[in-house]
Amino acid sequence: MIFRVPGLAAGRQPHYNSGKGVIAMNKTRLSRVIANMEAQSLEQIVVTSTSSVYYLTGIHVEPMERMLALYIHTSGRCVLYANELFAIPPQEDLELLLHTDSDDPAALLAAGVAPGRLGIDKSWPSKFLIRVLEARPDVAPVLGSAPVDEARMIKDEAEIAAMRRASQINDQVVEAAIAAVRAGAVESELAAYVEGLYRQHGADRSGEGQLVCFGPNGADPHHAPNGTVLRDGDSVVLDIFIPIRRYWCDMTRTVFFRSVSDEGRRVYETVKAANLAAEAVIRPGVPMKDIDRAARKLIEDAGYGPFFTHRLGHGCGLDCHEPPDNSASSPAVAEPGMVFSVEPGIYLPGKLGVRIEDLVLVTEDGCEVLNHASKELRVVD
Repeated sequence: MIFRVPGLAAGRQPHYNSGKGVIAMNKTRLSRVIANMEAQSLEQIVVTSTSSVYYLTGIHVEPMERMLALYIHTSGRCVLYANELFAIPPQEDLELLLHTDSDDPAALLAAGVAPGRLGIDKSWPSKFLIRVLEARPDVAPVLGSAPVDEARMIKDEAEIAAMRRASQINDQVVEAAIAAVRAGAVESELAAYVEGLYRQHGADRSGEGQLVCFGPNGADPHHAPNGTVLRDGDSVVLDIFIPIRRYWCDMTRTVFFRSVSDEGRRVYETVKAANLAAEAVIRPGVPMKDIDRAARKLIEDAGYGPFFTHRLGHGCGLDCHEPPDNSASSPAVAEPGMVFSVEPGIYLPGKLGVRIEDLVLVTEDGCEVLNHASKELRVVD
């Protein structure tokens, strides 16, 4: 049927669809989100993260500059506001309110929310939020990402299976990448080779790119691959990651080409020990900051504290970086079902960098390391 919204021109009214479709809301996940909303005294929220919308609806749309918003009320009412160009079919248990490029989608959303506090997703563009507030001065926006973020932190069985599968593929890709490290190798070419390997394994498209860093370039944790040519004695940092069937894999291995200096060996063994020390303390109830501390103290005691320049890790799932934060300042506590990275590193400017990263799954009595590629020091030729 046609649902008419005051203020929109006749003939350009958004289409309102409800009814059965091939895709339905994930009721178990939705119930967890609503429980979190109630615990946080949030009666209504607007979910705009592409990954969070997919998590709840099974609909994956990259809206670019257009608006995609999922309205959730604790009553169980859910409305998806979407552009007709997204070609979303009718959904079961989900009201679908469509607009065109000629409409004002924020005004449409504003007409459908209740007065009072409205939880807003942390990444929603201000151009939409400001328009809603202009149309509805009786609405008080508050940060509203937590109910979905906290639900997504605890992976269900289907998600765990997806993460295991993605990490298994990542193990295969990193071994193939290491086998391709040879004289004359160029950072950007090896990065492109890794992307091609992922495509062979059915990976989704990603604009992130791969981190391939030779020698001194490895001292920059986020160095973008360029035309640097591999030299004897270089460390080779391979931080590779991509979504596979929507769920991300992410791991790092470091090898050395033809030889390793005494300093390089010390750095490598220190980073490996830090990685293993952190993974050894992971179990339900352990604060994330204590996991970070287990790795960081070992690196500090070895004299490299100032050269471990980032947090220990991050959550991983539908987004490569998502909650929980695995850092010295994180308020999170490990819970069964969480998946996050453990990636200590030491970065010596002008010399080398070493990072070793695994994804880990928190289990009922410890953790499962999802990556199985060797962490022993390797010198390749």
